[in-house]
Amino acid sequence: MHESGYFQKIIEEELKSIRLNSVPVELYDPIRYMLSLGGKRLRPSFVLMAAEIFSDDYMSAISPALGIEVFHNFTLLHDDIMDKAPLRRSQETVHKKWNSDVAILSGDTMFVKSCELIMQVNDAVLRPVMTLFYKTAVEVCEGQQLDMNYESENSVSIEQYISMIKLKTAALLACSLKTGALVAGATETEADHLYAFGKNIGIAFQLHDDMLDVYGDEQKFGKQIGGDILANKKTFLLLKAIETATGVNANELKRWINMKEFNPHEKITAVKEIFSSLKIREAVENKMEHFYQQAVITLDLVSVPEERKKVLREFAETLMVREA
Repeated sequence: MHESGYFQKIIEEELKSIRLNSVPVELYDPIRYMLSLGGKRLRPSFVLMAAEIFSDDYMSAISPALGIEVFHNFTLLHDDIMDKAPLRRSQETVHKKWNSDVAILSGDTMFVKSCELIMQVNDAVLRPVMTLFYKTAVEVCEGQQLDMNYESENSVSIEQYISMIKLKTAALLACSLKTGALVAGATETEADHLYAFGKNIGIAFQLHDDMLDVYGDEQKFGKQIGGDILANKKTFLLLKAIETATGVNANELKRWINMKEFNPHEKITAVKEIFSSLKIREAVENKMEHFYQQAVITLDLVSVPEERKKVLREFAETLMVREA
């Protein structure tokens, strides 16, 4: 069995081999640029790791793995347009480097390319794999829309937030694992166990991201710490604080949320102090641990030798303690 880093290296090399037309350059150069920006390659690695659990021929899943990574980058490209984000992985976003019209069309082409790549699976599993992918693609869009809706809604519950990240983040991780399992010949039941593992680890993964945005090391995290606080983003941390704050804490939190002009450093410091007094970090860590343990339970249900599950189990553990 191979280590997770081995699969990430495979994905990096194979992405370079994806065939794209040369013209019009304005359509295809942004795609090449987007795919060259790097990233964790988590989702395609999950495809290959899941395939290796059930078969030594894990490379039979390389095309759908690449397709899922192209799809993921397509969603990031369009998210950047919606968020008006200037940077992606410390580089100019596509809509800033070219323009929004180019970015939209290149993103649309990436979605088509992702379908083309995923469809290269064996005919025996083509229908279930594509059905799963299309369902997941819609769920990711639903999650993104809910995330945008929540920006302007005053009352969002923690349950609503968990449901949103289950769609926006966890669904594609779950899809990646089930796809790899199906391509490698797993039964529907075994593939569903991995799907449930992916859903739970995906929620834990996003909660960890929320926490890192407030408590992470800026150099390791790769972006400004406290960005969610400045934007009043309704993460688990802010929602939990709103839910539990009383008296002075509640008034101070509401004041900072409603403040139109402020010193960024002062706001981050003040809100973090409120979080500290309410033990918000402990609350998000407990919630992360809950979903991580649910993931472990479903991974235990996969009836293959433990040695075959070891890499996926260890990789899940690293997601929970990562600093970036």
